[in-house]
Amino acid sequence: MSAHQPLPKDPIAEARRNWERHGWTTVAAPMAAVTSIMRVQQLLLARAQATLKPFGLTFARYELLALLDFSREHRMLMSRASALLQVHPTSVTNAVDRLEGAGLVRREPHETDRRALVLVLTEEGRQVAAEATAALNEDVFGQTGFTDEDVEHLNEILARFRAGAGDFEVSED
Repeated sequence: MSAHQPLPKDPIAEARRNWERHGWTTVAAPMAAVTSIMRVQQLLLARAQATLKPFGLTFARYELLALLDFSREHRMLMSRASALLQVHPTSVTNAVDRLEGAGLVRREPHETDRRALVLVLTEEGRQVAAEATAALNEDVFGQTGFTDEDVEHLNEILARFRAGAGDFEVSED
């Protein structure tokens, strides 16, 4: 599954030992955790990108397609898509440019606000979104390498962190 030879030992564990040797013992474990999360993100993103490549998509473009596909009318204000994806509007514009060029989405003017743009998922976009989602479910989400219990714990831990960082408001539901 990996494109490279495994290292003979864990470099993050070695970094943690270096932190401890330098007297940074109280932050050695958190440094290792943060670094591990960043490395896992790289590994999982690489797997997702490889799965999406045959569809001509990056993960960022896939997320936009999926967002539109899940929306009730397969359309959404561009500004709303940017907010929900938690990315800068320029990033959405770049993704839309590529998706529009591939015939997967189109821009339409808003009916009452001429400053706003509406993104509309095309039929071809719906088909690509469905096929790409099936591939991701099979090759990435269904084969994370984590146990079901690990996944539940990770979801709880990461959601708590994200909420504490102001990523979203915690509801009482």
